[in-house]
Amino acid sequence: MTIFISILASLAAFAGGLIALRFRDKLHIILGLSAGAVIGAALFDLIPEAIELGSAVFHPEELTAFTAVGFLTYLILDRVFSFHAHGHSDEQDTDHTPVRGSLGAASFCLHSLIDGIAIGLAFQASAAVGLIVGIAVLAHRFSDGINTVGVILKHRGNDRRAWAWLTAVAAAPIVGTVSTFAFSVADHTLAVILAVFAGFFLYIGASDLIPEGHHSHSKALTTVMTILGAVLLYLIVHLAHA
Repeated sequence: MTIFISILASLAAFAGGLIALRFRDKLHIILGLSAGAVIGAALFDLIPEAIELGSAVFHPEELTAFTAVGFLTYLILDRVFSFHAHGHSDEQDTDHTPVRGSLGAASFCLHSLIDGIAIGLAFQASAAVGLIVGIAVLAHRFSDGINTVGVILKHRGNDRRAWAWLTAVAAAPIVGTVSTFAFSVADHTLAVILAVFAGFFLYIGASDLIPEGHHSHSKALTTVMTILGAVLLYLIVHLAHA
């Protein structure tokens, strides 16, 4: 069952990525939706899950501090990679480096790996817990596929790079799930990891995807899509935990 759910998670990510590639001429709309989905995943899924898993060891404000660490760490990495990629080039080039796109995609890939680990560890607890966690993972894997392709295409990435990262993101849950057959992780450790990734996602959504979705396009439409993305993630997560 654990492998089956992780395979479904992989297929969901592929489906999201294929939609993003098929409708790339509407990329600003996809980016707007992606921004809301990324921010919604952080606020409605990762942070609450981190607080719940880490409640025995950490106060909520301590876990949100880890979220801030993740946000600021990604900020520093973003500036470092942008600087080294273009040096003295103009600001527009710096904002659209393939390296920056890969950095964002790597974050989604690592999150997908954590999702796979979460599925495996949840089934170690019980089948019921495993199914609940599996449903929650499936709920946002589709959006992660869209987000991965969106961030690559935004930063001058071609279809080959997008396919490569989409394949990595899709395969990561299976790798993560299989790895749990050999080890276990304490809930409070997983809570810290999720909180840090929430910070990563908040930065990607607020600093990267939202501004690009508004660039040279209808701000009203992309704003609506961003709100829609966040609302959809809230409903999906709520239904998954119902």
